[in-house]
Amino acid sequence: MKKRSLGTSGIEISPIIMGTWQAGKRLWVGIEDAESIEAIRAAVDAGMTTIDTAEIYGNDGHSEKIVGEAISGMRDRVVLATKVFPNHLKYEQVIEACDRSLTHLRTDYIDLYQIHWPPGSFNNEVVPLEETMSALNYLKQQGKIRAIGVSNFSGKLLAEASQYGRIDSLQPPYSLFWRHVETDAMPYCIEHNISILAYSSLAQGLLTGKYPPNHQFHPNDNRFKNKLCKGENYRRAQLALERLRPIADRHQCSLCQLALAWVISQPQTNAIAGARNAEQVLQNAKAIEVKLSADDLKEIDAIGCSVTDYLDDNPVMWEFS
Repeated sequence: MKKRSLGTSGIEISPIIMGTWQAGKRLWVGIEDAESIEAIRAAVDAGMTTIDTAEIYGNDGHSEKIVGEAISGMRDRVVLATKVFPNHLKYEQVIEACDRSLTHLRTDYIDLYQIHWPPGSFNNEVVPLEETMSALNYLKQQGKIRAIGVSNFSGKLLAEASQYGRIDSLQPPYSLFWRHVETDAMPYCIEHNISILAYSSLAQGLLTGKYPPNHQFHPNDNRFKNKLCKGENYRRAQLALERLRPIADRHQCSLCQLALAWVISQPQTNAIAGARNAEQVLQNAKAIEVKLSADDLKEIDAIGCSVTDYLDDNPVMWEFS
């Protein structure tokens, strides 16, 4: 899998990135540690050598611990990305959180360390971005992290954070069915050579086409609160999938692979794709082989708009209380 540059950091990342929110188990159903470890190792072998996690994924950094176990003995083959949560954005808290993540991941450096959500998110204290960035710059100087990124930031917040240090990536929710970033932060990213790492690039599995029109997500599954998985939004998504199937057939690929190929065809954009097991990983990795023409992209874009044109302006995908 041909690598791409992460901003101006000099780090080379895979265009399809292994996402590991599900490995943390919390807010997911039916996840097994052994399968998660096997999936991560399969991802590395398939060329998806960039792995994204976060301290908040699971209790006591469970996802980070699973990643650390999975990459034991192959750290030199992997680019590790993790995130600090909004309850740890004060200077000393950032330092402590990074050290915990290093321990969980069984490594002495993190390639990409990201602010997971803007200051004040989820009723946490609003810490000045200058303070948080100061800590991140210190960690970078110390060699504990190689690059700084932000996640779920608006274009305005991204520009503000960039005043205090080099930002090499933005991680927004971005898929064919969720496209707020295109009119908000993407122009800034393009202008300033900031890589976009799209999470929920398969719309949390909707774009795989495996969920039927009458599917009900388990109340303990985070998708139970996903706006795309409810009511008219879900109905429109199902209709869009039917229109996408002939295009996938034309390219002899799955809906999943078509959706990922569309994401990584967007300007400066790479796709984070989670997987429960090794088989799903291998299917995701094959998306790199799907080559979309300008006409394909235009057709797929229009189908996506049949879903996104009806969404509200709130960039948060879930209706968390």
